[in-house]
Amino acid sequence: MNRSNIAIRAGIFHFLDKGKYEFIEDGLLVVIDGLVHEIGPFDELGHKWQGVLPFLNESDHLLIPGFVDGHIHAVQNGVMASYGSQLMDWLHQYTFPYEAKFADMDFCQEDISVFFDEMLSNGTTTAAIYSSVHKNSIECIMSEATERNMRIISGKTNMDRGAPEELLEDSTNTYKETADLIEKYHKYKRISYALSPRFALTSTGEQLKQLGDLKKKYPEIPVQTHISENKEEIVQVKTLFPERKDYLEVYEYYGLLGKNSLLGHAIYLSDNEWDRVKKSDASLIHCPTSNLFLGSGLFDLQRSLLMNIPVALGSDVGGGTSFSMLRTAAAAYEIAALQDFKPSALDLFYILSLGGAKALGLENKIGNFEVGKEADFLIINSEKPSILKLRTQGKIPIEDFLFALMMLGDKESIKAVYLMGDRIA
Repeated sequence: MNRSNIAIRAGIFHFLDKGKYEFIEDGLLVVIDGLVHEIGPFDELGHKWQGVLPFLNESDHLLIPGFVDGHIHAVQNGVMASYGSQLMDWLHQYTFPYEAKFADMDFCQEDISVFFDEMLSNGTTTAAIYSSVHKNSIECIMSEATERNMRIISGKTNMDRGAPEELLEDSTNTYKETADLIEKYHKYKRISYALSPRFALTSTGEQLKQLGDLKKKYPEIPVQTHISENKEEIVQVKTLFPERKDYLEVYEYYGLLGKNSLLGHAIYLSDNEWDRVKKSDASLIHCPTSNLFLGSGLFDLQRSLLMNIPVALGSDVGGGTSFSMLRTAAAAYEIAALQDFKPSALDLFYILSLGGAKALGLENKIGNFEVGKEADFLIINSEKPSILKLRTQGKIPIEDFLFALMMLGDKESIKAVYLMGDRIA
């Protein structure tokens, strides 16, 4: 693992807690062995570190924590922007045929390498990632993450029904195969293994039981899945699990709901389901560009914030239309605005950083520049794109700059990406 030493002078912005941030207009971030060692005003710390560590002057730019993507599919690059279908048709027409290609290791390695390139170049430094059902795909994901020294959560997607035959696994092997992968990958380098049933429609009760048994054996293991993304999906879940009172109870019954359960979409939760999510300490992952593109519906971000439910944003590539978490945050703002709620830039940048880290159970590792945390960060160029430069010229409040960055910024705004103090993009 590459552990870098560096001191960077820049404007520095990060959150200390929800609703509490620190902005150092002329600051210094000191990284030793890949971890945050010291942070403060340059005029107080500069003399101490200049000439001691490699020094980088980015004083014309802003240094912020890397973005957290709480829900993304490494095996759907080639189906982004596939026209014309809602969720269930889209899965069968485009996604499942594309995911079948990951049975081939050469295809897998090439496609997933591009996937990581795109994430990192867009400023995503931590992600919760879905694979295909193939062991090839999870091995490629773990290999790429390790090679790049990126903190991720991922696990082999489990499906034993509701998909083409070539994408179904023998559920009698689910427990052993998944246990082997947990032993191999969980807490290896910067990896957390996640139990990953795609959603209730593609797992039998027997497979969900085996995953629930694994959760009992490895209680610290995260769970990632989808819930209540689409109205047709909810009807089908009720048909397949008539003994369960609602969609959420499927996961509850099999022991897959709790702290570090990452529930993607969650658009159509009932009032009772909202209350049970809160009680369980599970996290919700809002995937705005995907929800808009597929016409799935509008997630209630305001409700999640008022209930203090941990929430992260997810690009949900390939249903999502951009790897950029800036574009994802802008779409989250627009969806909220359609529901008469205007989240601030501070609300959304918190979710992109420390709040997202908390939702993924990684707040002790990443999310801000607390001393001892892993030094994953971005250098933001406020002059790119040119419209952002025009919008933010002159001295403006940091909240105003962040809002403009969220709404107008894109990949071009990311000057540099660092993982544990080492420039990666």
